[in-house]
Formats: sequence, structure tokens, C-alpha cells
Amino acid sequence: MEAPEGQVKLAPGLYLVATPIGNLRDITLRARDVLRGADVIACEDTRVTRRLLDRYDIATPLVRYDDHSGDGDRRRLLDRVASGEAVALASDAGTPLVSDPGFKLVRAAVAEGLDVVPVPGPSSVLAALCLAGLPTDRFSFAGFLPEKAAGRQAALADALGLPGTVVAFEAARRLPGCLADLAALDPGRPVVVARELTKRFEEAVRGSAAELAERYRKEGPPRGEVVLVIGPPAEADAGAADLDSALRAALRDLSVKEAASAVAYMTGRKRREVYARAVELSKERDGR
Repeated sequence: MEAPEGQVKLAPGLYLVATPIGNLRDITLRARDVLRGADVIACEDTRVTRRLLDRYDIATPLVRYDDHSGDGDRRRLLDRVASGEAVALASDAGTPLVSDPGFKLVRAAVAEGLDVVPVPGPSSVLAALCLAGLPTDRFSFAGFLPEKAAGRQAALADALGLPGTVVAFEAARRLPGCLADLAALDPGRPVVVARELTKRFEEAVRGSAAELAERYRKEGPPRGEVVLVIGPPAEADAGAADLDSALRAALRDLSVKEAASAVAYMTGRKRREVYARAVELSKERDGR
């Protein structure tokens, strides 16, 4: 039997469907076809996905699949695919599996020889990278930065040592602290704060880590969703960073041990060498 107009007959499989990150018009034609033609849609929050489906008159049933889903939830979805159904996996916004639940489901589907079909589309990572105005030929995605300060500082130090641009997610309420940590490690590093991408109040704030740290120290946390884009180290600094300058900046907010670890990550120098210099600079600062 021929499928009704606007409805595509899908082969059995697990379909990874990218959904809009803000503007509902950003959904692709293929994504609409897959969401309409699937036997079921697994999603993080059925209320969020239902708003998208209602916008496009899609009546496909929904089941919840999120970070708290267990082996039994995965088994039920995999069994449906194995029995000949098309299961669509959608996140609340953006591309599934990018800092999103779904990895274990896909891994299990691959292990069982089931078809996994990407349906690409919106991504806040790529949207932020494109508008930042920073090099795009090589980049890394750091996911969500750790909530605790010590973990975040270590993650940022690691990111600053990478050769390309780095994209990371950060909660808006933690942004001032995050930028302060970044400025302590490398005050001159170019940074872009991309906020509310594709939405009414979309904004890209550009500047050095020190400039943005000062701005958000005064203004406080912004509203909405935030993506942080950190530029790569300057070519002149990539191989041989100014050790003393980096350590003095780090020592403003970190202990000697923490500063040494962070700068060692950032410069690629041996930790023992960096720690010895950090001790010397700390003594000079304290007048000892």
C-alpha cells in the first residue's frame, strides 16, 4: 500500500533525529518526514517534543528516554526495532548524543546489528563555532564543564592546551566564575559567549578572557542557554608560552599546586619544572 501524502514509509531502524535548538522553523524536511513516519519517538521530555510535533501536525506516539533510562527501557526500544519498527530518537534540542542521552542505546543497537540512521540538522556546537569568528579548521568539543570550581579549572587548563578552537557548554549562572577562571589562566585568550542561539535574543559577545570576565563580573549571569567558544593559542605562544606570565595570572586565584598543574597543562611543560617556578614566584609575591 502506498504511504499517505506527507508520510514516508521508513525501513526498520533507529533514527537519530536532530531537532531545532530554538527556532522551530529550523527543522529539516527529512526530519519532519522521519518523525511523522516513525512508529514511535523516544525523547528526553515528551512535553518539549510534543510542542514541536504539534507545530507540524505530527501525531506519532512518544516515549520518554533520558539520562535516567535503564537497561529495560533500552531493551524495549531495541526489541521494537528488531521486530521491524522504525524508532526515532530525538533530544529536547539539537543533535542526539551531543551532551545528550542516547549513547548507550546506539551502542547497543550497533552491537546487535540493527540499522542506525543519522538524520542531521541543528547543532548548537556548530552554530556557535560558525558565528564566533575564530578558526574552524580544527576544533574540539568539551561538553558541559564540571560544576565544581576545581574540576572546571582543570578542564579549562586542559582546553587551553589544545591546538584548535574549543567549544563548551556552561550554565549561565556559572558563567562569571567560569570566565574568571579562564582569565586567571590566560587573560588574553580570545573568547566568545554565544547566547540564546536561533532565538529572539540571540547574542554573541566577543573579547579576551579578561575583558569578558570583567564584563560578566559587573553584569552578573546572563539569561538563557550559553555556549562558550575559546580560541586556539596564538601561534607564537603555542610552542613556548610565557611561563612567568601564565603562572602569575594563575596564582591570583589558585594555590601553588593548582596553578602549577593548570599551567603545565596549558604550556605542555614538565609539571616539576612549572611547580618549582610557581613556588619561586609565590615567594616573590609574598615578599619572602
